[in-house]
Amino acid sequence: MITFTIAITKGGVGKTTLTANLGALLADMGLRVLLVDADVQPSLSKYFPLSPPQPVAGLTDVIVRGEVAAASITQTVFPNLHLVASDDPEGRLPNWLLGRIDRGFRLRHALRAGLVPSAYDCVLIDTPGAIGPLQDAAVMAADVLVSPITPEILSAREFRDGMMELLARLEPGSALGAPPAPVKAVIYRQDRTADARLIVAGIAREFDRPHERVSLLKTVVPHAKAYKEAATLRVPVHQHERRREGTMPSAWSVMHCLAWELMPSLRGVLADGRRVQGVSS
Repeated sequence: MITFTIAITKGGVGKTTLTANLGALLADMGLRVLLVDADVQPSLSKYFPLSPPQPVAGLTDVIVRGEVAAASITQTVFPNLHLVASDDPEGRLPNWLLGRIDRGFRLRHALRAGLVPSAYDCVLIDTPGAIGPLQDAAVMAADVLVSPITPEILSAREFRDGMMELLARLEPGSALGAPPAPVKAVIYRQDRTADARLIVAGIAREFDRPHERVSLLKTVVPHAKAYKEAATLRVPVHQHERRREGTMPSAWSVMHCLAWELMPSLRGVLADGRRVQGVSS
């Protein structure tokens, strides 16, 4: 089992959309996927239709109990894709965590206990943008951190400063055998403006050389209306846009390339069950 946490210390950059679409694609590839909504604003919990519509329990039960019970998991309408819903609209869970000496490791241990390791191949955690104990717990639960960076100066600056400060703050966990996970940065919502190209080039130069914490993925997610349309329809974007006219790659192509880069063992596997040969790395 591998756990991805989608995190950056800035809101509104597409963490939830990326979490939902990547999880849905991996489920269509045949993996058993668990989405975890670790944001008090339950956007991921509402992204796809659920079955049943109302979860019995959710993240609060997971954190307080210290393990994931069956009642905390809700199925989406898509095969292989399940959810631990956010169920804390009043924001009490971060305050509860503050009083725990094990607050940084509470979610990590919960996902490694009980039924999750045997029932799922992949866990994807959506995080709040605000700094706090819930964000820390989600980051410390990761095997790999995925950070979407929109090609605008504030987002790039926040990644360079905010994420590095977050990782440095959590570095003491290394002494307990749980250092922060490596970061895979992905350029997200890139448009065709000259300003965006300059910012992307600057980010690429900064992380082109070997870095102890961060690597920049080759896959770039474009700013395309298909991602908004799919969110409105509450369907995975790779199902919504399989083909596209013009030079911009389709969502089907982009999301597959992203999944293959994050999980090289899946390279060549498609969401429709086919396998393509000769896919370059």
